[in-house]
Amino acid sequence: MDEQIRILCVDDEENVLRSLKRIFLDNDYEIITAASGEEGLEILGRAGPVQIIISDYRMPKMNGVDFLRKVYKLWPHTIRIVLSGFADTVAIIEAINIGHIYKFIPKPWNDDELKVEISNALDRYFIGQKNLQLAKELEAKNRELQEINNNLEMLVAQRTFDLMMQNGMLTCSQNILEPLPVAVIGIDAAGQIVQCNRLGSELFSAAGNIMGTDRRDSLPEKINNLIEHVPGNGNLCSRISENGTAFRVKGVHMKYSGGQEGVILVFDREGENGNCS
Repeated sequence: MDEQIRILCVDDEENVLRSLKRIFLDNDYEIITAASGEEGLEILGRAGPVQIIISDYRMPKMNGVDFLRKVYKLWPHTIRIVLSGFADTVAIIEAINIGHIYKFIPKPWNDDELKVEISNALDRYFIGQKNLQLAKELEAKNRELQEINNNLEMLVAQRTFDLMMQNGMLTCSQNILEPLPVAVIGIDAAGQIVQCNRLGSELFSAAGNIMGTDRRDSLPEKINNLIEHVPGNGNLCSRISENGTAFRVKGVHMKYSGGQEGVILVFDREGENGNCS
């Protein structure tokens, strides 16, 4: 508890204020006094909030409950205590909820009992402050989690959009490749076959559906050997024989935005589409 304890005592009788100050001489409290509710509000407005306010009930112009009701609206976390004679007990009990009063202490009071009540009130105040701090931290954490969740939703939406675009582009690309009079196979940097048109599938039909498979498992060794040399040369052209048919094979090393790369293989039957060039 590092903050200075400040207690505002409000009473129109000077001897009562002196008595209250005397009670707390042995405590490291700052005791502030005011002779009326109006003066108490003026002090609070100038000097700032205090932890505890002790106010008399019967005061001219503004009684203690009306004063504490105004205090509650402006400084709701302050602990509010009313001092009053026994004759005012019924009125105080009826007014407790109006001023959100923590405690009613009758006059004359017992000094030791009053000091215990003030100690309990301070405990209540600092527990309330701790709860407020925890609530603020929880609110900040909830905002942080909400922001993270919003960002994740945006990332998921962006990723979904990107995948839809990629799928659309792949479909468009596949539609372009399908009617070509040559077999075309696309292989990514990891060696996975990512594109293959109809003639490419027919050429290597013995391996089944080769889309999504590793080239080393689906393509003949001589073609894999050719692929190994394509990246270093940019492009290569060779002749092979597959299933009794001679083919010219053109391999081109492709680089795309984002650092992606791969190899495109084009298979022509000999004599149908010109020379290797």
